[in-house]
Amino acid sequence: MSSIKKVLIIKVIAAIFCIAVGVVSFFLIADKLGNVDFHADTISALDKSRSKVMELAAAAVASSSAITLLPGDVGTPIAQELADMSKYFLIVLCAIYLEKFLLTVTGFVAFKYVIPVACVLFIVFIASNEKIFAKIATKLFLFSLVISFTIPVSVNIARMIESNYAASIETTLNNAKENTDTVTKSAEEENKNSNAIEKIVNNITGNVNELLKKFENTLSAFIEAIAVLIVTSCLIPIGVLLFFLWLVKLVFSIDVNNFSFIRRE
Repeated sequence: MSSIKKVLIIKVIAAIFCIAVGVVSFFLIADKLGNVDFHADTISALDKSRSKVMELAAAAVASSSAITLLPGDVGTPIAQELADMSKYFLIVLCAIYLEKFLLTVTGFVAFKYVIPVACVLFIVFIASNEKIFAKIATKLFLFSLVISFTIPVSVNIARMIESNYAASIETTLNNAKENTDTVTKSAEEENKNSNAIEKIVNNITGNVNELLKKFENTLSAFIEAIAVLIVTSCLIPIGVLLFFLWLVKLVFSIDVNNFSFIRRE
C-alpha cells in the first residue's frame, strides 16, 4: 500500500471519528448535561449553601436589631456592622444562583453547539490540511471542556472546605440566635415596665459590657463565616477557571509541528 493511500485512510478514519464525536455530543451528551437530574448532587450542595447563607443573613439582621435594645448608643457601631453584612451575603447568594444557572446551561451549550462546530472544523482541516482550522477547533474543544467542568469541580472543592468550617458556622448561628432570643424575650416580658431596658440588661448579663462582648464575638464569627462563603462561592470558581485556562495555555505552548499528522504534505 502506497503512502498516499495510507494517509488517505488515516484521514477518512479521522473524519469518521470526528463525525461520531459530533453526533454523540449533539444528540446524547448535550441533553444529558442539560438535564437537572444529572446535576442533582451539585444542585443539592448549592441549595444547602444557599440555605446557610440565608440563615446567616437573617441571624445577622436579627442580632443587629437586638443590639438596638441596649441603652444609649453603646451598641450602635456593632449593630451597624452587622446590618452592613447583608450586602456581602447578597453577593454570595447571587454567586450561588449564577452557579446553579450556569451549571446546566454551559454544559448544554458546549456539547450541543461548540463541540460539533469544533468537529466540523477538524474535518475541514483534514480535508484542506490548513492548520488554522485545527488550531481553532482545538481551542473550541478545550474551551467547551473548561466551561463544562469548572462549576462541578469548584462545587466539589467548596464542599470539602465548607465541611471543615461547618461546625464553626453552625456555632455562629446558634450563638447569634441565642443572644437575640435572650434579648427579645426579656424585652417582651418587661415591655410594660417603664424601666424595662435596665431590667433587660440585668436579667441577661448583669452589665452592658458583658452583653456587648457577646455580640462582638458574634460579629467576629459572622466575619469569619462571610470570608469562608466568599472563598467557596466566589473565589474558588474563579480559581478553578483560571487553573483550567492555564492548562489550556500550557497545552498550546507545546510545539505541535513535531507531530507528523498535522504536517503539510
